[in-house]
Amino acid sequence: MKKIAVLTSGGDAPGMNACIRATVRRALNRGLSISGIRKGYEGLIDNDFVELKSSDVSNIIQRGGTILHTARSERFFTLEGRGRAAANLEEHEVEGLVVIGGDGSFRGADALATEYSIPVVGVPATIDNDLWGTDLTIGFDTAVNTALDAIDKVRDTAAAHDRLFIVEVMGRSAGFIALEVGVGAGAEAVLIPETPTDLEKVCAKVKDRVSRGRTSNILVVAEGDEAGNAFEIARKIEDMSGLKSRITVLGHVQRGGSPTTTDRVLASKLGWAAVDALLDGASPCMIGEISSSITHIPLRDSWTKRKQLDPLLITLSENL
Repeated sequence: MKKIAVLTSGGDAPGMNACIRATVRRALNRGLSISGIRKGYEGLIDNDFVELKSSDVSNIIQRGGTILHTARSERFFTLEGRGRAAANLEEHEVEGLVVIGGDGSFRGADALATEYSIPVVGVPATIDNDLWGTDLTIGFDTAVNTALDAIDKVRDTAAAHDRLFIVEVMGRSAGFIALEVGVGAGAEAVLIPETPTDLEKVCAKVKDRVSRGRTSNILVVAEGDEAGNAFEIARKIEDMSGLKSRITVLGHVQRGGSPTTTDRVLASKLGWAAVDALLDGASPCMIGEISSSITHIPLRDSWTKRKQLDPLLITLSENL
């Protein structure tokens, strides 16, 4: 193998730049040339390649977002689109591909590996932390700390006005952010898709705390909770109990900002290991980290197997 390429795909995550940096420098360290592909699979179809040198990834480890940009690609879902992408890789003499992204990105990478025998390695980068085969995904720690800082500020206002606040965090199908933030912020309740939501119980808990003089009450809800989003939950709580609430939706602010040390170090480890995995013939696989050890799992396992929430955190969220 003489040349590889790297792309970022799907939603951006803090730490993607740190991963690009490590991938590029490890490739050069191993005697490879490396191309960056701009705008993910869209750029792969549009032949948007750029040769990368060590200096091109200087001073990016601290930056959020991704210098290669990212996009979601409807064309890549088609055989024609993937055929064009494979042809472009061949034109540029790329013999291996590192894909930094989440489950949708990995599905695309697996299709390239299956249909065109292109060696691919996935690096898990998604703030949702919902990929099986790694303790943490790149971006999760930063997103949690961003949300935690916001909730701490919301609690100051909640205490000043004796109000109930409902804070919505990202997580359409997974409650990892909500659970971690809820426990860290000392929220009165955490509502997540993985566990049933009993709003009557939540109302009773909040009323009890108010009767005992509690001046602030915070509920953390994942956007994909089965009871609805923050606005729907606020309406249901008022209908059930008369309790009025204020709503804060953190939204995409959780994806932005400078990555934490944890995300920078994780991204550096995984980007480095992805190049070695390509050269070792481990494709198609995902690089992860479990108990501080680098792991290689079949790429398809990352989304077909269900990552479980920490049961102790669920217990803490319900009882602390």
